[in-house]
Amino acid sequence: MIRVLVVGCGIVGATIAYELAQIPGLQITVLDRQPPAQGSTGAALGVLMGAISQKVKGRGWRLRQASMLRYETLIPELEAATGQIIPYNRQGILLLRMEPTEAEAERWRSLLTIRQRQGWSLELWDVADVQRRCPHLAPPVPAVYSPDDRQLHPARLTAALVAAAQQRGVQFRWDAPVTALHSSATGTPQLQTPQGLIEADWVILAAGLGTPPITQSYEAPPDPQAPHTPLMLGPVLGQGMAVSLPHPLGDPSFQPVITGNDIHLVPLGHGRYWVGATVEFPPETGELVAEAAALDQVWNGAIALCPALAQATLERTWSGLRPRPANRPAPVIDYFPGFPHVILATGHYRNGVLLAPATADRVRVLMGLGDRLEILKDPDGTAPSP
Repeated sequence: MIRVLVVGCGIVGATIAYELAQIPGLQITVLDRQPPAQGSTGAALGVLMGAISQKVKGRGWRLRQASMLRYETLIPELEAATGQIIPYNRQGILLLRMEPTEAEAERWRSLLTIRQRQGWSLELWDVADVQRRCPHLAPPVPAVYSPDDRQLHPARLTAALVAAAQQRGVQFRWDAPVTALHSSATGTPQLQTPQGLIEADWVILAAGLGTPPITQSYEAPPDPQAPHTPLMLGPVLGQGMAVSLPHPLGDPSFQPVITGNDIHLVPLGHGRYWVGATVEFPPETGELVAEAAALDQVWNGAIALCPALAQATLERTWSGLRPRPANRPAPVIDYFPGFPHVILATGHYRNGVLLAPATADRVRVLMGLGDRLEILKDPDGTAPSP
């Protein structure tokens, strides 16, 4: 049996564990210091901005497209395996064009043409279209509608991934914070936990902001041919809120995610909504803390998009830290320099939920197990229609 240790049980770590569990001959254990989805996953809104993103080629688009395709099969697969219901909004995303110009409109027309060629749909709505389909929105602005994009509940998805992975023999330990990475006398990786050393054939570090301290604990021998670049992840705070109304906003039968000015209004059903999220960077000095003023700004912006929200009841607020790479593009999915049997799967910044399936597939490739999602190696980014 090939021993695999996955460190971190947010959405990325849980997805990796579940997808690897479908491969015979692997003995998989997931280590974390706390129960699943307690970090950035628990604070995420689960908005999957794929087709509506401006990424059209290269790694960024291929990862998005691969994940979007996998989610269409993954959600029903997990629900059938576990009996759990995973909220999964298939009514798309409506992006309000808050500052429409002819140049901006031309960029959207160009993207629409590209997406059609790639097998995805986008629709350009004028002001009349927006007012007819979403009468609860106040700004008289045009919009872009992406019927193929989705939104899901990150914590509920993570719980289903864990349950399904356990059915396939994956072991989970919530009392095992990893404090150091070592190499055995034979060169295999070892992880230090309070309960002692755990050795494996492969280690996947998917612990978000907890990953750099683990990598920094390992002193690799200097290699002039491959100089070591430390993994640097910075925290970016995000705050959100849950609110409720006596009835759904607008047309109850059409409840897409609404986004404008980087504010998301996420319908949860029965008049409940998530609103978020702030993007708060660390100050030059002092500690990064959740500022009430920042969340107030998002809330006021949401009311400007949808005045009826002013009558909503606040249910709760929350905050979480997103891991943002400081010296390379997000995400980081690669071998740990100097240690080819240790894989980094972290630093997804604001796209951990979106990119989790594609990340798991990339890990498979790095482990030499083949790729499940063929689109990851398609050079032009085209794919069958979802």
